[in-house]
Amino acid sequence: MPPPPLATQGLPWHTEVDDAVGAIADARREHGDTFAVSHGRDHYLFTFSPAGVETFYGLKEEVASKGVADYLMLRRKLPDDLFDGRRTLPGTLFRKDDVALYLAHLETALDATLAEMGPSGEVDVFDLTRRLGHRMGLASWAGTAAASGEAFERLVAAFDALDGSDAFVHPDAMAAVAASGKAAEVAALEEVVDVVGPLPADDGLFGRVHAAWADEPDDAARRRGIGLDVALLHIASMSNLHAALGWALVDLVSHPAALERLRAGDPDHAARCALESTRLAQRSIMARSVLAPVSFSDGTTTYDVPPGWTIATLLPLLNTSAAPGLADWDPDRWDRHRLRPVDGLASPQLVTAFGHGRHTCPAQPFSLAAMSTAMTRLVGAYDLEPRWTSYPAPVAAQIGGVARAGGPVPIRYTRR
Repeated sequence: MPPPPLATQGLPWHTEVDDAVGAIADARREHGDTFAVSHGRDHYLFTFSPAGVETFYGLKEEVASKGVADYLMLRRKLPDDLFDGRRTLPGTLFRKDDVALYLAHLETALDATLAEMGPSGEVDVFDLTRRLGHRMGLASWAGTAAASGEAFERLVAAFDALDGSDAFVHPDAMAAVAASGKAAEVAALEEVVDVVGPLPADDGLFGRVHAAWADEPDDAARRRGIGLDVALLHIASMSNLHAALGWALVDLVSHPAALERLRAGDPDHAARCALESTRLAQRSIMARSVLAPVSFSDGTTTYDVPPGWTIATLLPLLNTSAAPGLADWDPDRWDRHRLRPVDGLASPQLVTAFGHGRHTCPAQPFSLAAMSTAMTRLVGAYDLEPRWTSYPAPVAAQIGGVARAGGPVPIRYTRR
């Protein structure tokens, strides 16, 4: 079988790239919907055709693994200690009864956020949503003591330094992280352990984290295990939610009619706004690490992909251009969690906000409920005036996750 065309463009963790998404777009224009990118022993097969994307989403985890691909990306930023010996994993987070508790913590976090904001002022949208996300998340899986006072401020600073999403938001910085031996990240992780380890258990998820370590006889090892479990839970669960909420607020204030409809009390509209903003803000490279030989068909050609390769597609090159009109923000294109039929869309799998099939983000229902609640509370409490002069642009080097803003996104607020 023929090898795929080999693109000369590089990925941002291989070489200096001004625009990561633009570089892959250039390779696609030059080589078509299927091509390879190679650097040393690192090999990617990119696919963008309707059949290729459908084949991609149909890959079995034991053959081409999303989990391994995510781990290999995150370990560029995160210390190895974070992954070793964990007893409470992110996949256990979103049981139905847990979600109700998390949403209760969100309401408390919103109360604290509104109190901090006061009657009026100006704030960066993404600073606001990030701090809110920290407060809700830490209360949910580290107990309420972690979400206020000195403990909260120390944890915010530590998690901002430890932020695993830097692996895909600032991939160009990962060489410096590696050269330092991840010194800042190791120090931040130790700070998390120092703060979280001694906190008392509660009746929620933090109680389960404690229970998972109850048989550890050494007190210091038990506290360290608890702290590291919480660190992984918080990094894994909060990597994109705060950014997606930020874009939803940006889009709402840019569309006054939609904002007023939300204020009128339409919860389904809120969820559709959240989905639409997340779709448009996607910068995700969807990747699968090949663990066993794969015959991969893009609808025209079948390629033999060996173990060690990565099969990937890139959502920003599909979500806004796979059919006419998709570049526009239109919440009503969604019916619950599904995209309504779109004229000219060759496959519904070419467009997504949270993924498809067995690898749909397990936090999707919680994320949409949390974003809907937060948007409704914030726009209900304040009149919001955008202070940016043009629609915010994403970080140019980013290749993964929901977009982070490439510069300040200030907004003025006045209590209604």
